[in-house]
Amino acid sequence: MKKVLSLLAIVSVIFAGKAVAQTSATATANASATVITPIAIAKTLDLNFGVLASSPIPGTLKISPAGVRTTTGGVSTLSTTGTVTPAIFSVTGENNFTYAITLPLIPVVLNHTTLPGAFMLATNFTSSPAVITGGVLTGGSQALNVGATLFVGPNQPHGLYTTNIPFPVTVNYN
Repeated sequence: MKKVLSLLAIVSVIFAGKAVAQTSATATANASATVITPIAIAKTLDLNFGVLASSPIPGTLKISPAGVRTTTGGVSTLSTTGTVTPAIFSVTGENNFTYAITLPLIPVVLNHTTLPGAFMLATNFTSSPAVITGGVLTGGSQALNVGATLFVGPNQPHGLYTTNIPFPVTVNYN
């Protein structure tokens, strides 16, 4: 009987020690990070409204992101269109990532190249893909087309108009 009690006492001490050892535990974890390709944007083509005619009545010439021109007021287009193109950008980055688009919110000034003080304003910029939906970098790239509305004054002086400062188009990963 003493042997059984001694054995029980030894087992109790062993299990009591185990109970104390079970009040804490340790686990390990690994750390990782994924670095993605930075988003980038590069101009492919400048925005060009083409050839237009003014009149004593002010008006607008709009070029859509698809390159379609429409007019209002006293502005008219001619059969000789000149170069007509929306601004085209190439957006590159991580495959299948989405991005947001920011277009100019303030008017962009197009100055007459030889007649100081003569200017027109471009505003109401639109894009394809649209600002509301943003873009998707399928295959790691996407074309971004930008159009705008050009405000033409009454009897706008004839000649070439261009921006002195390029307008910004910004893209950011979502």
